[in-house]
Amino acid sequence: MKINLTLIVLFLTISNGFCQSIEDLMMGTKKLYQANYTMDFEAIALLSYPKIEEIIGKEVLLEKLDLRHQNEEFRLRLQLEMVPFQFGPIRKIEEKSFCVVTFRNPMRYFFEKKLSPEKAIEKTTWLKEINNTKDVIFEPKRNSFNVKKMSTYLAIFDETTNNQWKFFNLDDPNQKQIFDTIFNESVKKELGL
Repeated sequence: MKINLTLIVLFLTISNGFCQSIEDLMMGTKKLYQANYTMDFEAIALLSYPKIEEIIGKEVLLEKLDLRHQNEEFRLRLQLEMVPFQFGPIRKIEEKSFCVVTFRNPMRYFFEKKLSPEKAIEKTTWLKEINNTKDVIFEPKRNSFNVKKMSTYLAIFDETTNNQWKFFNLDDPNQKQIFDTIFNESVKKELGL
């Protein structure tokens, strides 16, 4: 009888810890998306995988995030305040827990200078390439592009994250490059990235 009670308590403890981890993952993902939506670059830095800041430095990270969202050529804005996330399975690889999170992510690129029809075609091709999508629509009256794409966050829980889920935004070319540098091909293959 004591063994059964001990097993039940152990199971409930493990289940509660796992559920807490999933709740933390869901909350962290939502916070990261909201930080991108509101362009809260400090919050994005706090939620990012620590090695990103370690490799390029916090100031450079903040500057790159700012330039990605607004620069002399265009302003990038996420269109929806909330989106439904699709969470892949949590995988344990090399003493780290990983979860691939995907979601539909409509964005708008507002260009600062009026685009000619030729330049609009050029920018359409460029936006399709960098966003890995075919769904790019130019709106001449707004001098902007509506881009619909699937976005990917990679959540990681390991010894460097202080028992919290931290993220790579794999849409960000700088973060994608750092991810590719840090993790070997077997990790990427197992995660399907």
